[in-house]
Amino acid sequence: MASTRTRGIVRAAALYFALIAMAWCAVLPILWALSGSLKEQSEVTTAALLPQDPQWSNYGAVFQMMPFGRMFGNTIVYAACVTAGQVFFCSLAGYAFARLRFPGRDVLFVAYLATLMVPLTVTVVPQFVLIRSLGWTDTPWALIVPGLFGNAFGTYLMRQFFRTLPAELEEAAVLDGCSPWQIYWRVLLPNAKPAVLVLAVLTWVNVWNDFLWPLVMIQRREISTVTLGLVWMQGQYVSDWPVLMAASMLILLPLLLVYGLAQKAFVRGISLSGFGGR
Repeated sequence: MASTRTRGIVRAAALYFALIAMAWCAVLPILWALSGSLKEQSEVTTAALLPQDPQWSNYGAVFQMMPFGRMFGNTIVYAACVTAGQVFFCSLAGYAFARLRFPGRDVLFVAYLATLMVPLTVTVVPQFVLIRSLGWTDTPWALIVPGLFGNAFGTYLMRQFFRTLPAELEEAAVLDGCSPWQIYWRVLLPNAKPAVLVLAVLTWVNVWNDFLWPLVMIQRREISTVTLGLVWMQGQYVSDWPVLMAASMLILLPLLLVYGLAQKAFVRGISLSGFGGR
């Protein structure tokens, strides 16, 4: 009995040690960037984590070196539009694949899911040619429209969640005379809030951090995103690392705020959607 208890303690200690090590590896770059954003230029290369004299003026310099406020607003609009479109169309497609019966449903779903295996770089050139033929290059439409109509991962996420909802909800709605659209909009979607929140957070983070597609489509700084602004700033002020780190922390702050506010519901949605390993 004692040896079994000892093995259990050792396993728990090893597990917690591994988790702490992984968490530290994830947090250390952020702490280093935060520390560097408050240092002077001469301190950046030192091993000290804490700055001797915090330079809060580095954050003000970000707004002087680039139109950060406008780029920040552009990114919010871009992320909000794409997130709203992804949530709506992915949930609608997920409902169709989970609840509606039609010929070739499963084959079509597997084929759609197989697009996850196609690298993003493979589709960049065809999408660029299409957007250019529509005359949308260097416009906000080039950033918003391509990601507006959902993706395979979001559809799969919502399908898995809709399949967990009891069939009695749908049967009761049918008896009340609801159409398939009314069942989706009034009955199932309100009960899918955890999965919707997970999809919204993941989409927001992905769009906020997107760099390749804005780099290909956008040239004007008036409609550029914060990731493009950071790269342009690095090219122009390559030696001013504290200001670059300050800009990075300003870009990271909304993501931390979104996840902090939605943490509990996000974790709950992950477990209920079948991605929690249960």
